[in-house]
Amino acid sequence: MKNQQKAILWALLAVIFWSTVASAFKIALQVLSPFQLVFVASIASFVAFFILILVQGELKLLLTINRRALLLSAGQGLFNPFLYYLVLFKAYDLNPAQVTQSLNMVWPIVLAVLSAPILGHKLGLRNLWGILLSFVGVVFIASQGSVAGFYKTNLPGALLALSSSVIWSAYWLFSVQEKRDKLVVFFWNFSFGIFYLILYGLLAPGESFQVEPGPHFFVAVYVGLFEMGITFVVWMKALQYSENNAVTGNFIFLSPFLSLIFIHFILHETIHLTTFFGLAFIIFGIFVQQLRIRRWRTR
Repeated sequence: MKNQQKAILWALLAVIFWSTVASAFKIALQVLSPFQLVFVASIASFVAFFILILVQGELKLLLTINRRALLLSAGQGLFNPFLYYLVLFKAYDLNPAQVTQSLNMVWPIVLAVLSAPILGHKLGLRNLWGILLSFVGVVFIASQGSVAGFYKTNLPGALLALSSSVIWSAYWLFSVQEKRDKLVVFFWNFSFGIFYLILYGLLAPGESFQVEPGPHFFVAVYVGLFEMGITFVVWMKALQYSENNAVTGNFIFLSPFLSLIFIHFILHETIHLTTFFGLAFIIFGIFVQQLRIRRWRTR
């Protein structure tokens, strides 16, 4: 099997895993609070990363970390898993899964906007078109099938979903020059993230660490493994084999559409036509802003 074929298989596996998690979020949130879901899932991810590091014989990399790397992980862990998933799961708690997962897809657009002041990138015409198309997509999604649907959409929940895109983009920018082994980075990020979650659980009124064993607990573990943990390793495997990361990377855009199928059959949500239109506008906006005009030279 050629490397690009392996890359496609690994990418499709990652897409399938990520396509199931929106449904898993809603199932777990039927019983667990957003904080409890993040806490259990983060611990599951932490354990998974540690086991993978042991299996790959890279334990010594954990012990040779320097002060600068620790400070970097302390900052990254604040964004992911702590802030990002607390905000995202609260958004899922307030709105239908199809609305929240679609609104969360605007993060590549947000990333382009934030890259301008932080990395010194210029916002070109295609970026502005991408923003406009994504905005139209957000309006379609928020309508939930009709003008009256705007009143059904929980505004704080929608704003939280969009805010989660800002947090994820900030995390990406914070990590853009990361050179360390990815598994080691994830391990230390989640170590600090769990520390922040413990502080939050102790200080925030009404939060509880007590999670009863049962189906929802195991769904939270599933979220930790297949949203936060193992699937990132699977995706990195796809990019490792890939002969063209641009082509392989486009497979990720299958995930939200496939996710709608799971949402319909598992959560029994009626998928509105406007959700498909809105998601299509957002994805098209992402493609537009990533468009590059290439000039071919003949020799």
